[in-house]
Parts: sequence; C-alpha cells; structure tokens
Amino acid sequence: MIIISYDISNDKLRTKFSKYLGKYGHRIQFSVFEIDNSEKILNNIVAEIINEYEKRFSQEDSVIIFMMSSSCKTIRFGYAINEEHDLVMIT
Repeated sequence: MIIISYDISNDKLRTKFSKYLGKYGHRIQFSVFEIDNSEKILNNIVAEIINEYEKRFSQEDSVIIFMMSSSCKTIRFGYAINEEHDLVMIT
C-alpha cells in the first residue's frame, strides 16, 4: 500500500492534485490517499509530481509518500467517508 499525504496552499492546484490521486486510489482523510502498491503506479505518480506539480508548489506546500510493506499493520478507528464534494459558495 502507498499512502500519500499532501498540504497544498493553492486551492485550484490542490483540487487538481486530489482529482489526479483519485484516479489511482481512494481518499482516507481530506489530504490523504491510500493507493494499492505498484511500482508502475508509484513511478507514474512521482513522475507526474515532478513534471506537473512540483514547479507550481510554494514554500508552504508538501507531498509525502509512504511506501508500506505487506508486513506493516494498519489500525483504523472511526467510520468517516472522505469523498470530495463540490463546494459552492455564494457571497
């Protein structure tokens, strides 16, 4: 399993990045995705971050990729479903 956590300050870039990650896995927290472990998928994601996103990051932005082995244990609490919904603000 691969866990990707991100903190991106630009709303548009953050939304684009989360939609990109959604093609490979599912959201487990608002800024955390769980992705099935695959060398090919990991290479695609890293290449996309380097080629498309990294140059647009500010000093406050970060992406962290955790590569979990099959021997790693996961303990979960709660039942939150964190799917992205469109947010409409009327001012």
